[in-house]
Amino acid sequence: MKGLAHPADSGHFDELQGQCAPAAAATAKALAQAAQAQELSSPWRTFFEQLGSTGLDDLDRRTQTLARQVRDNGITYNVYASQGGPQRPWALDLFPLILTPESWQQIEVGVKQRARLLERVMADVYGPQQLIREAMIPPALVQGHPGYLRAMHGVAPVGGTHLHIAAFDLARGPDGNWAVVSQRTQAPSGLGYLLENRLLISRQFPQAFEAMNIQRLAATYRVWVESLKAHSPEGANAHVALLTPGPYNETYFEHAYLARYLGLTLVEGHDLTVRDERVYLRTLRGLEPVHVLLKRLDDEFLDPLELRADSTLGIPGLLQAVRAGHVVVANTPGSAFLESPALLGFLPALSEKLLGETLQLPALDTWWCGERAALASVLPQLEHMVVKPTYPGSVSHGSFDSALGLSLTQAQRDEWVGRITRQPDRYSLQAYVPLSQMPTWKNATEGVVQRSVMLRVFALRNGVGDGPDSWRVLPGGLARIAAPHAEIASMQRGGSSADVWVQTEADVDRSSLLAKHTAASTFTHRQRMVTSRAAENLYWLGRYTERSENMVRLVRLCIEALNGEDPASRSLWAWLQLLTQRQGLVPAGVPSAHAAGEDKATSTPSMGARRRVFERTLIACLDQDDHSTSVGYNLRALHQAASSLRERLSPEHWNAIVHCVDQFSADCAQAGSPHAFSAVQAMQALDAASSALAAITGAQTDRMTRDDGWQLLSIGRHVERLGFLSSALDLAVEVGAFENTADDAHSADENSSHFTALLSLFDSTITFQAQYQQSRELAPLIELLVQDNDNPRSLAWVARTLRGRLSKLADTPMGEPDALARLVPDLKQTDLEQLCTPNDVGHHPNLRACLTECMQAAWQVSDAITAHYFSHTDDADSVGA
Repeated sequence: MKGLAHPADSGHFDELQGQCAPAAAATAKALAQAAQAQELSSPWRTFFEQLGSTGLDDLDRRTQTLARQVRDNGITYNVYASQGGPQRPWALDLFPLILTPESWQQIEVGVKQRARLLERVMADVYGPQQLIREAMIPPALVQGHPGYLRAMHGVAPVGGTHLHIAAFDLARGPDGNWAVVSQRTQAPSGLGYLLENRLLISRQFPQAFEAMNIQRLAATYRVWVESLKAHSPEGANAHVALLTPGPYNETYFEHAYLARYLGLTLVEGHDLTVRDERVYLRTLRGLEPVHVLLKRLDDEFLDPLELRADSTLGIPGLLQAVRAGHVVVANTPGSAFLESPALLGFLPALSEKLLGETLQLPALDTWWCGERAALASVLPQLEHMVVKPTYPGSVSHGSFDSALGLSLTQAQRDEWVGRITRQPDRYSLQAYVPLSQMPTWKNATEGVVQRSVMLRVFALRNGVGDGPDSWRVLPGGLARIAAPHAEIASMQRGGSSADVWVQTEADVDRSSLLAKHTAASTFTHRQRMVTSRAAENLYWLGRYTERSENMVRLVRLCIEALNGEDPASRSLWAWLQLLTQRQGLVPAGVPSAHAAGEDKATSTPSMGARRRVFERTLIACLDQDDHSTSVGYNLRALHQAASSLRERLSPEHWNAIVHCVDQFSADCAQAGSPHAFSAVQAMQALDAASSALAAITGAQTDRMTRDDGWQLLSIGRHVERLGFLSSALDLAVEVGAFENTADDAHSADENSSHFTALLSLFDSTITFQAQYQQSRELAPLIELLVQDNDNPRSLAWVARTLRGRLSKLADTPMGEPDALARLVPDLKQTDLEQLCTPNDVGHHPNLRACLTECMQAAWQVSDAITAHYFSHTDDADSVGA
């Protein structure tokens, strides 16, 4: 395939051709010959041959499909994650980085050796500290490092292992050999993203994936999880949890994805508590022990009692539980000092000392400026170096972004020299090596372009012990592609990622994560644990879903009344305005569309002006954040609750939520624009939101497991529905909707408009018409909206279902409601005639008393649920006492 792409930049290794591109000093003839020949390496030739007859012509379509799959799967990486901030889709290139068996052999052997070495260093530093005594490691890089935890010195971790995972960033130099650039041991990211990359890219090129004998990933993950459990005294029965900082972390997607893939419990710091030096998970059913904690949190945030006191992400007392040997933490707190680039320069000698072996995978030449000899020798070569912080991420030690000497002006280099000279221990210099470049697909016009790439590989524990086979290297990795014309491959600097295909000459390991040979007689059904945090978010997910539906229906009702064929009656507008104000849809003080004393036969300019003001305000406030219960606010609150439940929601469910929120915001921006004000557009936005919410409700009703979490989600919906519908109906009674007599034509119209509006708000129009045709009597309306046990929008049905959900959650015997359920009235027992009979002045006190009881029950149940299941400050048996 000649002419497939331009060669890599001069001096860079060309992954496509499997050789170094000619240096800039090469003759023009040599450059021309290289560009003309452009012979592909064997792996890439096979890859492009497997594209089929369409060849490169089909790659644009595949790129579009890939982007759509990234969106549909909700894969995000947020550089600046913040509440309410936009989520950035994960950047993934179409082509994989292909590694030959020979190339992978060099990486695998070297990475396993380095992982063993780092474990030995950890054991010495937190043990006898012989390396420091013998001056093999400068004390400033250990005891002077903020990541060295004195509280962990002398602690022998349970299972005898400090490190369970290590990540290494590798670069391929112009000679085609790989070298270590950096290493990560605290909480290395990428294990979840590379799984998604593999899934997506292998689907794009299934023929090539099979034909090229690519090694699979699942077996290594399975062995790793088994190893984590083996380090715990509980063994195979150990409860493993993944500790995440939460949904606002930039890599939260992969935390949720990895927990779901590995079958781990995803937890945040406040989900856990330490009792008697043991770690427990707060669940709806009480405290459950946690034996293994896979952390995705930097060490300094782990325990506010002994580390950062201002941390709200950790677990008070965790370090004491580690010291007591009651929990395995992967990795053991205190490994941050291993991430210092300055340490790379000391590892060759440490390998000879601790392993008796020469390092087989070299690192880029690195010097710690805290050594005078090193400083004097490398500072004059700053132009050919990369300046890195010795203590990355440390504010107190002056952390900074790495700087490439080649990209600096002479004045800037002089400034760096001054900084380094003043505080040399804070700086490390690493030799610059041009990164290898791999092919990426741009588009049909520009074709294949070359981009610099860096590879992150992962060493994972392979059981207990410290022998040569105690580690496995995941056969693949996360390739990070630099932005155009950039030399630093970073996702935070506009780069992207690529799947990594490792070819093997042996048989492909096609085993999965599933346990083998599980006999039915030994199988034990385990009830799914629901953390208190997840339960609370599920409860509010249900409430905000129902609340959003109610608000959408109410706003539609108002706009229809404003723009209907017949003007709305005075009492109807009194009801609608009070209801919209109480629900926060319009601010207080907005004039009503009808003033007191006007009726539907009145049509004045002032009334028309008031209608326009009210309508404009209503539409302008649809997506306002400063109106705390606007439609847009509730949709975003729904999204916020769902974002903390990613591991429990299907991709379709999550996508429906994201699409609903984004689309409604975009539609409202257009409908509420001063230059494009349109009630029609507002109705279209509300109709679209209503359809999306119906899909979300369907996913909640039909696509979720009926565990305790789902019971709380359903309870949240019914608490919200009971409170809203009963208050809306009570307000209609309060404004006198049913106090007029049907003998008067004007009063009949008043009743008719209220009947229609109430049925619409209760979403019961079709049911009422099927049962009672065009009746406008109060009794059939109250029977349907209050007492009907078959209408899911009636108060009786909602109350009955709510009582059942509460009793199910409390696990009480059939027919024996718990204390919470007893708070909810049984409306089927109410007397319809008493509800509909007015008193001497035309009011309906019995009906209002019934509705007030429903409203109070909704709020009492909500408060009691929070106290008992979320805050654990109450006991269910004493509720309502």
